[in-house]
Amino acid sequence: MSPSAPIHAKISGPIVMIGFGSIGKGTLPLIERHFDYDKSRFVIIDPHEDGELAKQHGVRFIRQAVTKDNYREVLVPLLTAGGGQGFCVNLSVDTSSVDIMTMCREIGALYIDTVVEPWLGFYFDKNIGPEKRSNYALRETLLAAKHKSPGGPTAVSTCGANPGMVSWFVKQALLDIARDTNTPHNEPKSREGWAQLAHKLGVKGIHIAERDTQRSKKPKPMDVFVNTWSVEGFVSEGMQPAELGWGTHEAWMPHNAGIHNYGCGAAIYLLQPGANTRVRSWCPTPGAQYGFLVTHNESISIADYFTVREGSTVIYRPTCHYAYHPANDAVLSLHEIFGATGKMQEKWHILDENEIEDGIDELGVLLYGHAKNAYWYGSQLSIEETRKIAPYQNATGLQVSSAVLAGMVWALENPGAGIVEADEMDFHRCLEIQRPYLGPVKGFYTDWTPLADRPGLFPEDIDTSDPWQFRNVLVR
Repeated sequence: MSPSAPIHAKISGPIVMIGFGSIGKGTLPLIERHFDYDKSRFVIIDPHEDGELAKQHGVRFIRQAVTKDNYREVLVPLLTAGGGQGFCVNLSVDTSSVDIMTMCREIGALYIDTVVEPWLGFYFDKNIGPEKRSNYALRETLLAAKHKSPGGPTAVSTCGANPGMVSWFVKQALLDIARDTNTPHNEPKSREGWAQLAHKLGVKGIHIAERDTQRSKKPKPMDVFVNTWSVEGFVSEGMQPAELGWGTHEAWMPHNAGIHNYGCGAAIYLLQPGANTRVRSWCPTPGAQYGFLVTHNESISIADYFTVREGSTVIYRPTCHYAYHPANDAVLSLHEIFGATGKMQEKWHILDENEIEDGIDELGVLLYGHAKNAYWYGSQLSIEETRKIAPYQNATGLQVSSAVLAGMVWALENPGAGIVEADEMDFHRCLEIQRPYLGPVKGFYTDWTPLADRPGLFPEDIDTSDPWQFRNVLVR
């Protein structure tokens, strides 16, 4: 059984998928289901995979790395072969999103990715310093490219589950809160309108609150990093500085926080790795939980998108950050890394759909500080449902690959939108495309705050005047 498989759009030129890891494998069948295209002009490029799955699907496979030195000579001929408008689907690591999307736009091709990715070496470069290794710095390179060349062929930036889908969830959650608090409103039609609505509702901040309960049938071996999605991707972002969009309600800042003296000004970073930084958060299934404050593009883009300004003065901005409790095996894997002074395991493994006993990936947005305290809205996709509706992926992967599908459809329907982030896209249309793959999509109110149920056995440096201060969220 699978969702109905309407053909959403026609791709008139070649499709070039860069990267064929867990997300690429999961995205392949969704492209096959939902697009009209010439299969003879579908090419997948990956330096590590053997290409056997691609060949089973009749798709050409090239085993090669796309690098700073060869990306133009490799990609331009593939994206322009045979006429029509090519589509580059970049699902790889260590390939510069901005360089490749710029090239695509020069030749008239469409483009999509799930992260603002740098070239190989960026994440672990000790010489450039933490500030320059931040997602803020990476996003500013994207915004510079957008400012330099407005309009033109569409390049959809950072459109996976998060970043990506969660930005669409935030807008739906705001409408739900407005409805449930009887707040007079019309659905906003602009960035400024959405920011005004969040301000009017009193939303102090947003957690991208996720709990992955998927369990392997076999216990995790020692010295193997086990995860439900890209190990390279998770470790790379986990070793970046913890980052968060910094709200106007915050009255305290961590002693090791850094601010940026250029760009949008929407975020701060901490001088510690995100995957070793814990925060208090809440998801419907576990209730209160610890999450890791791993840096993500949406932490910055959402805070930036919902900023209210009067002239150059910031009147309102929500705090926004990831609060991620990965699968238990991934938590153990992180403990091994940090216990070994940051040395990554020599072996790593991504759990496929056949290796998982049970569990869900509960991924949503927790909007807090408003009249009803806090509201979580998101996807509760189980491994059991995932197996029924799409091959080659677990629940975590399907939340990502279905967002890539939605972003591709939107790009084809809006081919001249220029460089866009998920926050700027039509969230109704994108969720309409994606929803059949998300399992239950629900909203939950909670009276939980970061001050709730603390045992009180030791003195704490907390702010009891405002439960939703980051001072109370950060585990110190």
